[in-house]
Amino acid sequence: MTEARKLYIKTYGCQMNVYDSERMAEALGPAGYTVTDRPESADLILLNTCHIREKAAEKVYSELGRLKPLKAANPELKIGVAGCVAQAEGEEILARAPLVDLVLGPQTYHRLPAMEAAVRAGARPVDTDFPQEDKFEHLPKAPRTRRAPTAFLTVQEGCDKFCAFCVVPYTRGAEVSRPAGRLLAEARDLVARGVREITLLGQNVNAYHGDGPDGVWSLARLIRELARIDGLERIRYTTSHPNDMSDDLIAAHGQEPKLMPYLHLPVQSGSDRVLKAMNRKHKAAAYLGLIERLRAARPDLLLSGDFIVGFPGETEADFEDTLALVRAVGYGQAYSFCYSPRPGTPAAERAGVDPEVARERLHRLQALLTEQQRAAQAAMVGREVAVLFEKPGRLAGQMVGKSEHLHAVHVTDPTLAIGQIARVEITESAPNSLAGRVVA
Repeated sequence: MTEARKLYIKTYGCQMNVYDSERMAEALGPAGYTVTDRPESADLILLNTCHIREKAAEKVYSELGRLKPLKAANPELKIGVAGCVAQAEGEEILARAPLVDLVLGPQTYHRLPAMEAAVRAGARPVDTDFPQEDKFEHLPKAPRTRRAPTAFLTVQEGCDKFCAFCVVPYTRGAEVSRPAGRLLAEARDLVARGVREITLLGQNVNAYHGDGPDGVWSLARLIRELARIDGLERIRYTTSHPNDMSDDLIAAHGQEPKLMPYLHLPVQSGSDRVLKAMNRKHKAAAYLGLIERLRAARPDLLLSGDFIVGFPGETEADFEDTLALVRAVGYGQAYSFCYSPRPGTPAAERAGVDPEVARERLHRLQALLTEQQRAAQAAMVGREVAVLFEKPGRLAGQMVGKSEHLHAVHVTDPTLAIGQIARVEITESAPNSLAGRVVA
């Protein structure tokens, strides 16, 4: 009989890491592990790390330092570091943090059960390979239990773009797309477990080119086939690259009702000079032309983006170009950061912009983006939207869900249930959410 053990996973970063953490928990299920939200009760703690943000590795080592008392109190506790920091640091993690028992990169979590067994036998394994086998096919099938009404589904991993600021090609490897048949089967299984909305994930998700039964499928073809699954009501995808926004995918936004009118399409800068230095391989005018085509296909499309301020060599004129692009697009949501170097990337060797200048520019950009976000939300007041309810709110009888445009919506109505889609009239716009009432 398998010994009962507790697993605690702390997940950093992107949605793909959330998906990976779920798969790691499933992989360890046959070894007797069930998930706990209390690290002090765990037999195994995994840190599923992200290398995108500033000083990512140091933050992981700080977290490991906070786990020392737990290890001291329970010498049988095992600690692992997974994800992109694990891929980048490898053996160095074991050298700097003796309390760590195993290290595995994001392409090898299907090997986690064997690594866990090796740890129990006294080893300290490290696996940061880019194996040829499909990790998804070597995972045990998850038990068919009820779950949340939304789910992530990784369809593509890795990146071939090599933006000068980004570590993803080095930590996730080259672009690889999963076979379409396997994705359809996983999606059907999710729907059978209560999922009504699936978000397709990839580092460059719109670069998807997976093998299908009749040839290579594009992301648009995959979306159209997913939309035929009874019970799957909503489809989203993230994150996209402008250079991979194909004609058929643009058309799908206007033709497929289950594809939600929300698109995260990072541009990073509005300056052609900075975009060239970033190795983005597109120009601002091409991006704006792409936005025009998307909105022609789906006029109510809400756009989200990413921006890096203070990239090495950025001038005030370059930054003004970014502000001009933001004004031209009109974002409903966006993420913006001051540039920070990532070791091993080309931009890390370049002289940066003065930090005070970068912070002042970021403040101006974020003020504009906040103004646009609030205007987009205010424009929803008085409109009816379809809301997929996901969880109870903080108030009695309150439920929280997402609209088609990914706005968080609060409704006080004790008759609502998790997983229900209801028509809601928006009555109020708060800084980061909407409120409304159910309409007949």
